Amino acid sequence: MGLRGTNQEFGRPYNRRIVLEAIRSGGPTTRGRIAAEVGLTVQTVSTIIRELEEQGYILANREEPRGRGLPPTTLRINPEGGYAIGVYITPLGIDAALINLAGDVIGSTHRSATRATPDEAFTLIRAMVDELRAMRHGARMLGVGLSLPGPFGVASMSFVGPTTMVGWGNVQLRERLAEVTGLPAFIESDMAAAALGERLYGRGAEFADFYYLFIGVGLGGIMVHDGVALRGAWGNASEISHIPLVPGGELCPCGNRGCLERYISLDAFARRGLGEADWVNEIRPLLHAALITIENLFDPETVILGGLAHAGLVDELVRAATDLPNSVSARSDRKVPRLIVSKGGPHTVLRGAAALAVTGVLSPRFGQLFAPGRDQTKGIAA
Repeated sequence: MGLRGTNQEFGRPYNRRIVLEAIRSGGPTTRGRIAAEVGLTVQTVSTIIRELEEQGYILANREEPRGRGLPPTTLRINPEGGYAIGVYITPLGIDAALINLAGDVIGSTHRSATRATPDEAFTLIRAMVDELRAMRHGARMLGVGLSLPGPFGVASMSFVGPTTMVGWGNVQLRERLAEVTGLPAFIESDMAAAALGERLYGRGAEFADFYYLFIGVGLGGIMVHDGVALRGAWGNASEISHIPLVPGGELCPCGNRGCLERYISLDAFARRGLGEADWVNEIRPLLHAALITIENLFDPETVILGGLAHAGLVDELVRAATDLPNSVSARSDRKVPRLIVSKGGPHTVLRGAAALAVTGVLSPRFGQLFAPGRDQTKGIAA
């Protein structure tokens, strides 16, 4: 089940977003099929379609008649109708990609920058965005989306420690990003951007409810329900990295001991200095505990494993989860494994960040992956 439309007066920008998304995911498609999928009238859908076609975001095609009556007009995304740029900052460097309206990666670029300061990072971002825009000189650039590690707005956990961005706590991210790029700017956590990229372009499109487990320099996760990420009061729901699972364990920069991220993350893998199979075997009990905790809390259809880990390490992690202990997800009627691998590819975060910019421009009040409500971006100085 995907996002559904609303007949409330304020919902027109939101309806534009979901109609465009329905065309992207189901195209070529028709007005009637879209209306049935998103719960809007054909008339409402037709009005939105007309606007999107006039603005060049979609293409309409009518086949030659083959009998009585006129065949329906089929609709599809115009890949060249607009572009967005996704940017991802980690403690290791900066990645950026130019994405077209269909979600295709036109080009990407990388800068190595270990624990870059904000000034260093935004200088690099300016040059990277200029490089990417030159690939489609003169084309419509909708905006730029920036993702970086969370959690946000928590004094003891945000922008501290080896897996986060030290010195970024009081940076006006959105304003700085807009200034150096000259584009509408949007900000999101890396795990939420990855979950959006996975839902739009990877395995997430197959499920109404899934948990995205993100293994990067640190560890993160987010639950997606009916196409919307569950964010909590301040945008940090599903943040499993600081669950203390090892009593008296390693000291974490957050002040607690035995936090999960100290054992399961690329930083933890590097610190242990073990081979992939040996490390995974060592953390296997904690991986099992993390997965069944996720399942018992959120009851997802499946957990999708993604992030920055390379294929060999991901394969080892999946093998270690083939005999999970019982949880509410240990059902006899399951159709997919309890843990599956992301199909979003290495650009999942960047595609999600770019998609955030697209929806933010086309649907201003509903541009974020989370449902509208409390301003969740305050915690990241946006």
